[in-house]
Amino acid sequence: MNDSGSVGIVSTQTVRLFTADDPLVLASGATLGPIDVAFETYGTLSPNADNAVMILHALTGDAHAAGWHEGARRPGWWDNLIGPGKPLDTDRFFVVCANLLGGCQGTTGPSSVNPATGRLYGLDFPVLAMSDFVAVHRALVRHLGITRLLAALGGSLGGMQVLEWSLTYPEELANALIIAASSRLTAQNIAFSAVARRAIMTDPNFHEGRYSEAGVIPNGGLSIARMMAHITYLSEEALSEKFGRNPHPDAGKPGFGIDFAVESYLSYQGNAFLERFDALSYLYLTRVMDYFDPFEHPTASVARVQAHPLRFLVISFATDWRFSSMHSRRIVRRLVNAGQPVSFREIPSTWGHDSFLLEIESYHATVRAFLDRALEEGTR
Repeated sequence: MNDSGSVGIVSTQTVRLFTADDPLVLASGATLGPIDVAFETYGTLSPNADNAVMILHALTGDAHAAGWHEGARRPGWWDNLIGPGKPLDTDRFFVVCANLLGGCQGTTGPSSVNPATGRLYGLDFPVLAMSDFVAVHRALVRHLGITRLLAALGGSLGGMQVLEWSLTYPEELANALIIAASSRLTAQNIAFSAVARRAIMTDPNFHEGRYSEAGVIPNGGLSIARMMAHITYLSEEALSEKFGRNPHPDAGKPGFGIDFAVESYLSYQGNAFLERFDALSYLYLTRVMDYFDPFEHPTASVARVQAHPLRFLVISFATDWRFSSMHSRRIVRRLVNAGQPVSFREIPSTWGHDSFLLEIESYHATVRAFLDRALEEGTR
């Protein structure tokens, strides 16, 4: 075992899974191709290909979930969970993480070139659905020679993708871990995303989505969107503990600049976001979340999973008010009513929605125990 607990230096790979001649048919009926997908793998696939775990990332995540890129200042976004000896032990599991469709970190999205026009897609990129994300992930799994995943695991938007996959293609999963997620956004959640999108689209540099051609970026709108979203990812306890009402060190007399430490923090988060994310992807991915409602027609949504039962673990965090435990309990109720074996845990944490990214002992212990049992029972 690697005593450091790290998967070490990793590289992101890219594969073309759909082409112009063999495109993906989207939920909307539109077709899309070619589609390139960025992904990373950690660990070794067993000879029977029965130890594979698929990681589905959240709204602004990417394929780099663990380890380090050459010259990188930070490890992958879920490095505390993935690696030798960690809950998702890469000495035993083969872990796959891919940037989702519509993203901006190597997978085809609205900032990609439209082969039909030679221009960037912009707002000509088709509107997506959660099932489209899953269709691309399924194609990647098949490309890697895996017919059934030992588990699919995701937090927030990632957990929503796991839920979609488990309800639509339950025969392809043995276990599903759904963390800090929702099966249907509330009006409040839709409202947050609506304001974020409006901030981006009314930025004078948006140019109807053709900002790259104009040589500008809607930085103001995108940073505001990120600042507002970041507030919802943290609990009031977390913000109070970290910042309270502390003044910013450089604050002068009261005015309309950055007078408080929390204002400086949000400004930093907004500006840092500009270096790694695209405004168009933010529009498209948040809209997918708005429309997601897999239990809208409950009979149809549970029929397949009843025919192919799998094991579920649903986790929420006590101070998460963006996707509160109410959202997780709704998922649990629907699955229990469908006769599925479901474990549910509400984890104490002061850090709100972002808790799913943190190293919290009881949370990691729960995930570890579930995955250990999954490996013992296999993909049967």
